[in-house]
Amino acid sequence: MKRKIALEEHWESPNFLATGSHDFTDADYFKNVQERLQEYEKRIEDMDRNGIQTSILSLTQPGIEGITDPKRAIELARKMNDYVAETILSKHPDRFLAFASLPLQDPEEAAKELERVVKELGFVGALVNGYSNIGDENTAQYLDEPQVWPFWEKVENLQVPVYLHPRIPLPNQQRIYEGYEGLLGSAWGFGVETATHSLRLILSGLFDRYPNLTIILGHLGEGLPFTLPRVEHRLRHQRLETHGKHKKAPTEYLRENFYLTTSGVFRTQALIDTLLEVGSDRVLFSVDYPYESMEEISSWFDNCPISEIDRLKIGNENAAKLFNLKHLVRQ
Repeated sequence: MKRKIALEEHWESPNFLATGSHDFTDADYFKNVQERLQEYEKRIEDMDRNGIQTSILSLTQPGIEGITDPKRAIELARKMNDYVAETILSKHPDRFLAFASLPLQDPEEAAKELERVVKELGFVGALVNGYSNIGDENTAQYLDEPQVWPFWEKVENLQVPVYLHPRIPLPNQQRIYEGYEGLLGSAWGFGVETATHSLRLILSGLFDRYPNLTIILGHLGEGLPFTLPRVEHRLRHQRLETHGKHKKAPTEYLRENFYLTTSGVFRTQALIDTLLEVGSDRVLFSVDYPYESMEEISSWFDNCPISEIDRLKIGNENAAKLFNLKHLVRQ
């Protein structure tokens, strides 16, 4: 399929490298990833070979969220947003768009920065790498907490989506992974962390207060299409005060306030189950480049046994509608 739109596609600045430990990752693989995070001409060649018209770029995890000093987070978020706008988007406006990096250590400043980049730089939303560290690496602020809600009010007013991207569990919560550190990242820990964070948003009442919010989840919803029905079933028997202030069934929020992408997943059975749970209007194509191969994901997606109507929706039309990119709709 041609003219696909991909939206979990990462970049990195030479002046701001990804932080955190990658001791569990093969050194040669990670070296190659780091080189491709900062290279764009070959990226465009890969896009052309695999029928990808547009990539929406985001600063690789843990991004701004991993900075423990709020003042430094504010400064670097602005610098990174200006950097991607000036050095990448301006050179390839027909191939790249961008998600904002935000200093959610200070939600009010994050709201201001989101408004600036959307209105002045043309960014199409934000990507948030899970929890934000404040003060030290074991202190986390989650997106459902009351101090963050003014940020969500701004998001709803701007009518842009927020992509909730994974990051590794807090260091003081990693005991269960000892001896199996390969599970910490994208193999397992990423999904568990992000699915739980999403549940916090769903159960908090956030979407009752701001019903027009849109959250994007990668990796076919971090497993939620398969696990959320069980969560909903069992919460019926839990005391009300133990699972938040939500007014609707959890699966309703997944179908009404979330979009799910194919990033990093090329399993037909999983895609079909996702389509059965949320419908083809709520699924988007993505690669997770450069951590994943455009060729591997695209060849699977272009040939997986779904209807051509659904393939066109997932690969192009849903994203074009969500981001108001009518000029990118496949003709």
